[in-house]
Amino acid sequence: MDNKKLYAFLKSAEIGSQAAAADALGYTPSAVSQLVSSLEKELGLTLLERSSKGVSVTEEGQGLIPLINDYLAHEQRIYDYAADINGLLTGSLAITAYPSAATNWLPEIVGKFSADHPEIHITIMECIRSDIYQNLDNNTAELGILTYVEPMPYEWIPLADEPMLAVLPEDHPLAASDSYPVAQAAGDKFILTSQGQDVEILNILRRNGVEPEIRYTTYDTPVTLAMVQQGLGVSIVNDLSARRWNDHIVKLPLDPPEKITFGIAFKSYDQLSTAARKFLDYAVKYLTRSEAR
Repeated sequence: MDNKKLYAFLKSAEIGSQAAAADALGYTPSAVSQLVSSLEKELGLTLLERSSKGVSVTEEGQGLIPLINDYLAHEQRIYDYAADINGLLTGSLAITAYPSAATNWLPEIVGKFSADHPEIHITIMECIRSDIYQNLDNNTAELGILTYVEPMPYEWIPLADEPMLAVLPEDHPLAASDSYPVAQAAGDKFILTSQGQDVEILNILRRNGVEPEIRYTTYDTPVTLAMVQQGLGVSIVNDLSARRWNDHIVKLPLDPPEKITFGIAFKSYDQLSTAARKFLDYAVKYLTRSEAR
């Protein structure tokens, strides 16, 4: 199978436009159209719905995307193996991660890794949990950095524990306290991240029998913290997420204390590329150093 057809389809599906896919791949629009049409004819499937506004992926096309990514990943591992035998390390690596980990950990890890392996192109995708799962399932990323919750559907290496904190506006009645009772959340206006589905926070509230008034929901923690700064409510976040936020906001440990475990998830260690395995080694060494904590 001609891989050009596969890349043309994947990029068209990702962008939603064959013209834009052509620009991204360095082809002409007609070439991309012909490649995708040829793939559809070869498979006997309609993969894209065409309209004047662009293209959308059919149900058959959606089902094919993870299979294509898996096929291309296996092919890349052949070249990775040959490069490893020859003492070289080339190729690409995609990592999907919580924004907190991507911001506070990955720049230094990537810097050290890239200094030793400059030929590896690294893509970082900052996502909430559901998107990290999707990226791993679709083989658009090999490694995912997130927190552990049951059930964990992937192989998992724990990296670091992070305490959970309450974040309050400066004028909150408990701003000068030593800690924030989780029960207090029942009486405060509450801001919840991850589109209102932050599993870690919801589990903490449930364990403590608290049903807060969830006044606002956000996609990601930085928006939540900015809203807390504006006095719109309180929230619970992990220390890593709030580490760079120190102005016009109060951070207190929870009572009772809570913590979460960050780690790296992947579908199968045996199926990881050489680049992913090497990066995994760097991440484990960096995040288990006492001075990294």
